Amino acid sequence: MKADIMKKFIFVLALACVPLVATAADEASHLDRAPDVQHDQAALQNGAKLFVNYCLNCHGASFVRYKRLTELGLTEQQVMDNLMFTADKIGEPMRVAARPAEQKQWFGANPPDLSLVARARASEEGSGADWLYTYLRSFYRDDARPTGWNNTLFANVGMPHVLWELQGEQVLNHETGKLQLAVPGQLSPVAFDEQVRDLVGFLVWIAEPGAGFRKQLGFAVLAFLIVFFGIAYALKKEFWKDVPKN
Repeated sequence: MKADIMKKFIFVLALACVPLVATAADEASHLDRAPDVQHDQAALQNGAKLFVNYCLNCHGASFVRYKRLTELGLTEQQVMDNLMFTADKIGEPMRVAARPAEQKQWFGANPPDLSLVARARASEEGSGADWLYTYLRSFYRDDARPTGWNNTLFANVGMPHVLWELQGEQVLNHETGKLQLAVPGQLSPVAFDEQVRDLVGFLVWIAEPGAGFRKQLGFAVLAFLIVFFGIAYALKKEFWKDVPKN
C-alpha cells in the first residue's frame, strides 16, 4: 500500500516538474550566444570603458576595486586617468555615481549592483553572458513606458536604453514579434554587437576576476595527477614484480 502511494507521489511530482522544465527550455532557446572574450585583454579593456561611461552612472560594481582593473593589462595611472570617475583612490570600490535617493525617485527603485549580475543570471537562466548579451540588444521604442523604452527579453523593464545612441532606435513588429531598426545609430549593427560583446565580457570578468587563474590551476593539477599516476603505477609494478602471484 505504501509502495503504491509512493509511486503515485513520484508520478505527480514528475508531472508537476514538466512545465518548469519546458519553461526553462523556452527561456534558454531564444537567448543569443555571447562570444567569449575572457582571453582578449583589449576587448575587456574596452568593456571596462563602456561600463564606466554607460553603466556606472546608475549601477555600481561595489565588490570590485579599481585597482583590480590593472589585471586587464592597464597601469594604475591609466585606470586613474581614464576609468576612475567615482573614487579618489585606486583602492576604492567601483561605487555608483548617482545618489540612491535620486535613483529611487527616477526609477521607483534603486538599480541593482552589477558585481555578480553575470553569475546571478547564469543561475536563473542557464547562461548569464548569453542573457546579458541578448538583453542589451533587445531594447525597442515604447511610448507607453515611462522611459520610452521596453525590452523583448525583460518586459516592462524600468531601465532605459542607455546605449541607444550607439545602436539607434528599434521598433517591435507585433505581428512577427521581431525587432526592426527604425533609426540607425552611430554604429552599424555588427559594430554595436561587438561593443555589447565587450561590455558583457567585462561583466563576466568582474563577477569572478580569478576565474582564469582558477581554470589554469585546475588544468595544472589534472596534469600533475596524470603524471603522478604514471609514476605511481611504474613504482607499483617495480615493487611487486618479484612477489609471487599465487
